Amino acid sequence: MEIRFAHDPRGESFTHIRRVDGVTLGLPSYSRKWRVPHDLAHAVTERELGWAGGVFGCIAAGGVFDNMVVLQGKLRHDARAHSKRVFRSAKRSIGVAECLAGVLHHAVEQRTGTPLAEAREAWGVLREDPFPWPDNGIHDATDLLRELDEQWCSGADLDFTWPEHLRAGTA
Repeated sequence: MEIRFAHDPRGESFTHIRRVDGVTLGLPSYSRKWRVPHDLAHAVTERELGWAGGVFGCIAAGGVFDNMVVLQGKLRHDARAHSKRVFRSAKRSIGVAECLAGVLHHAVEQRTGTPLAEAREAWGVLREDPFPWPDNGIHDATDLLRELDEQWCSGADLDFTWPEHLRAGTA
């Protein structure tokens, strides 16, 4: 899946998502108060940590959020039902993705250090199993988000590749 984070004239961002099924979707952002788009924080966090059940793993699996628009191509005949199955299957996973992306996003926005303790705490709020990532995984994801923040703030649109294997399941 190919993702482009584009600057929107209103000060927002607009994400173009070209899935492997040939459909191109648009995802508007509502993050004008942040330097870096929150959706970019999701993409970086989820991809770098290998979290398939997050926002972008759900989209890759055929999920379509209510605020998304079809820009090109045609959705499958049962797209609404399939999307519901994807989101039902990823219900707990999306919460984890939201917490972790929020932690990394906050650290980059506030220009603080790598949020290792905060990431572990966010995980522990939602899950009982041990924190699954080594420290360097959180470091690398945070560093990449910082790099992309600099590029984004320079006015550049960002192209981002989503690995095919990171797809949410279906119930």
